[in-house]
Amino acid sequence: MHYQMLHHGDRVLLGLSGGKDSLSLLHILRHIQRRAPIDFEIAAVTVDPMVPGFDPGPLSGYLETLGVRHYRVQEDIVALADDHMSGDSYCSFCSRLKRGLIYRLAREEGFNVLALAQHLDDLAESFMMSAFHGGKLNTMKAHYLNDAGDVRIIRPLVDVRESALVDFARRFELPVINDNCPACFAMPTQREHFKQLLATEEQGNGQLFHSLRSAIAPLVADGADRAIAHAQAQHQAQAHAMAHAAPLTAQQS
Repeated sequence: MHYQMLHHGDRVLLGLSGGKDSLSLLHILRHIQRRAPIDFEIAAVTVDPMVPGFDPGPLSGYLETLGVRHYRVQEDIVALADDHMSGDSYCSFCSRLKRGLIYRLAREEGFNVLALAQHLDDLAESFMMSAFHGGKLNTMKAHYLNDAGDVRIIRPLVDVRESALVDFARRFELPVINDNCPACFAMPTQREHFKQLLATEEQGNGQLFHSLRSAIAPLVADGADRAIAHAQAQHQAQAHAMAHAAPLTAQQS
């Protein structure tokens, strides 16, 4: 994988919304787990915002058939937004709250890696939004360490087009839960605007996303060196601890 995202002994928590992207990433990670020369664990977490019509329950049964542990975190995000949101979009508030809930679970359960399913289209849209509305050259990163320095975030799909994930989900008949956020349905988002803008531009330029991927590559890779060094240090510490624990265990037995 790019950016050395996975290391021996990693405990990976996948943010699973039930959409095509995260379900596809689940199967990709399981495929890598079976074939990679390293051992790592996979579990999934779904944040249930408790909105009418969204039922992540079927995901638990599906993951049970795959042998993947599934955590379900319930939080009334709409009510919290009504009480606490100020000067921000609902989508931004929801995203930050979900991330905080997932970090808390990761720490409580001992996961050191959080896997997210954003793809190349998402990164391109974020880049456009940041440049047009924020005046900055910025987008999502592929592999980085969180501010607290205890969880690495990986995005294995940063080079994958959304259309490929649509095809993957259809081909393998993944149990996709369609997006039903009432806030997103209420009004078009900036992200949707740039999605349509890029789609229009791509009709006249078939190399558009190839060019965008090259343009944002340094932004996407930012932070990866620090995350890789942290992962390697963790692995060395684990190996050192095991090496010193083995003779003690032998003496006790």
